Amino acid sequence: MSSVTQVEQAMQSVFSQANQIACQTGFVQRTSKLTGEIFLQTLVFSWWHDPHASREALARMAASLGVSITAQGINDRFTERAALFLQKMLELTAKQMIAVDPVALPLLSRFRAVVIMDSSTIMLPDALSTVWRGNGGRTSQGTQAAVKLHVSLDLLQGTLSGPLLSDGRAHESSNCLQWQALPQGTLRITDLGYFKLDVFAQCAQHQSYFLSRIDVTCAIFDSEQQRLDLLTWLQSRGSRIDEPMELGVCHHLPVRLLAVRVPESVAATRRSKMQQEAKDRGKTISETRLALAGWTILVTNVPAALLSLEEALVLARARWQIELLFKLWKQDGCVDDWRGKKPWAILCEVYAKLIALVLQHWLVLLGCWSVPDRSLVKAAQTLRTWVPLLALACRGLFPFSQLLLHLQHLLASGCRINPRKKRPNTYQFLLGHPLPYEGLT
Repeated sequence: MSSVTQVEQAMQSVFSQANQIACQTGFVQRTSKLTGEIFLQTLVFSWWHDPHASREALARMAASLGVSITAQGINDRFTERAALFLQKMLELTAKQMIAVDPVALPLLSRFRAVVIMDSSTIMLPDALSTVWRGNGGRTSQGTQAAVKLHVSLDLLQGTLSGPLLSDGRAHESSNCLQWQALPQGTLRITDLGYFKLDVFAQCAQHQSYFLSRIDVTCAIFDSEQQRLDLLTWLQSRGSRIDEPMELGVCHHLPVRLLAVRVPESVAATRRSKMQQEAKDRGKTISETRLALAGWTILVTNVPAALLSLEEALVLARARWQIELLFKLWKQDGCVDDWRGKKPWAILCEVYAKLIALVLQHWLVLLGCWSVPDRSLVKAAQTLRTWVPLLALACRGLFPFSQLLLHLQHLLASGCRINPRKKRPNTYQFLLGHPLPYEGLT
């Protein structure tokens, strides 16, 4: 199946199920000109085209899709049942797995997939705390409701899993993506929020790989089963370390411990950030943790023959790509910004925008994922101008496959980032550009 056909069928599959789910959730209870499908398309395409679209703009999009309705009529549809309908549609959309030809980056191609995962939180009005619970206490205003987005992304083929939603107060490691068994030969790259020895052991059992920053509270044993004091041990070694270790009192999980001493300027920046975060939480940082900030420390089960220390550092930096995806969703897609004040309208807008951003990702895969120097920002900005035609194509008023082929060519040829000499882009490091010593953050 071609990539164009795959994307077309996935988009049509999502919209074609909207009417059934609208009835199941009670959003549509009788025959109406504004069906579940048209309501979904109206919101998704409107806020995809313009994240700040007004109710009048939504009404104009509905009219272009064949339904005449006023701005007030649209606004009146933003109910609890509408929010439930859109939540179910988001869940259905997130289950669609789209993959394209692997990007031409040799370092990534050593693995079956290179999966990075993380989460991001959207604060919501306190009135929605019964739907999504935040971290705030009983008297904390503006923090009682929040939703957390859990996402994993394959850097090789671009497959997006999620966003899966949970209460904002939920820990990163509690989501199902954390425990998802990965195929043999897959590399999983995560930050400290996902550090869990049970998960790493599961990876080893399934012959997949992990690469993670280390939780400095984790017990570490050398090859002679002697428990080590991490800081003392690091200080007794050189500035670049790659040695076999075991993690956990119970697990004794075999790993390679990789460590590089960072310049004092980098360490000072880290310490300043740690102290500020501790101050914000009313806590203190131990002297040991402050001293360990002078090192970049990773653990992995990837054999040295498959991944060198320097290459592991490059891949650890590549984990930042999922942070850039969340940044794109929030700054460009405005998923955490809304016009209305009604709580259910706000939740509807969040869900609809997330659906739009998943569809946007599918088109990015179609057009430029195979290009190492792709620009997600340029791709998103380009696609936004074509959204009205996409809406018409979904209604059968414009040839869908021809439009997708045109967008595929447009994104591949016009959405590139420029190479940089002083501060190389991630793709340049993945292509083999030397990693600067001062860049080991």
